[in-house]
Amino acid sequence: MSDFQDPHGQPQAAQEAGQSPQPSRVTGAPAAQTVTVPRRRSPLARFWKEWGEPIVFALLITQFIATMVRVDGASMMPNLRHQERVIVPKYETWLHRMGVGEFERGDIVVFKPPRAAAAVVPTLRDDFLGLWTYRPFLIKRIIGVEGDRIRIQGGEVWINDKPLDSSFTTDYWQEQGCWDRDSAIANQATSAGQGIVPDQLELTVPEGHYFVMGDNRHPSGSEDSRSFGTVPLSDVAGRAAAVVWPLQRPNELSYDCAANQTVNPSQDQESAFRTLPAPPAFDQLEQQLGQ
Repeated sequence: MSDFQDPHGQPQAAQEAGQSPQPSRVTGAPAAQTVTVPRRRSPLARFWKEWGEPIVFALLITQFIATMVRVDGASMMPNLRHQERVIVPKYETWLHRMGVGEFERGDIVVFKPPRAAAAVVPTLRDDFLGLWTYRPFLIKRIIGVEGDRIRIQGGEVWINDKPLDSSFTTDYWQEQGCWDRDSAIANQATSAGQGIVPDQLELTVPEGHYFVMGDNRHPSGSEDSRSFGTVPLSDVAGRAAAVVWPLQRPNELSYDCAANQTVNPSQDQESAFRTLPAPPAFDQLEQQLGQ
């Protein structure tokens, strides 16, 4: 029996065998297309996608990984200059708060001033549109850690009866002609001048606290532990690890002691990027202390 083609193109033998005929193919006929209508997001979902996710991601990065902080003022001259930006690795702070490692003498740290000090000194607090007040971050260098006995005399710092070689900053201030050796804060561990802490010739740093000082040794160059006391670990945001901005800076920058401001930047430029390790004087101090 021959396989006869029916009008629809299926072999007749297949139909006789009880098999279902297959649909015919028409060469050149366009394939059927399915149009998918995109699902419309709710306003809340759009807000989360466009604003919520980026904000949360940025907060997680800046709170737990690293953040960038701008230096305002000259309290850390000559080692940090006004408007420089520093990177602060935040994960270090969280580890230290959990008991893993610790900040060390010589580290430059970003922190909030003590609450008692901010309540008394207007320059240690700020406000947001008059709605609420807050403690702005400061940046200083750790001079003493818990248990250290701090003494300051004639502008020189003594830690546990060992002198700290402060030439990493005092050499500059001697050249500028305004190294403070005579004021109260240059001859006491703490001064009662601002009504926050008592006059003390020597201070022992409490547990979980740090004694911090600015590198600016001009008579009114820095508000620090000499005027507002020690800083608890809970108020420390982190360690300044490196300067990342601007790309370049003047090679030399002088200081006008009378006007209390920087002057005469040189025309020659140098790279501003640099890491911020503790000066060698702190390693030498630890060797003297037997640590």
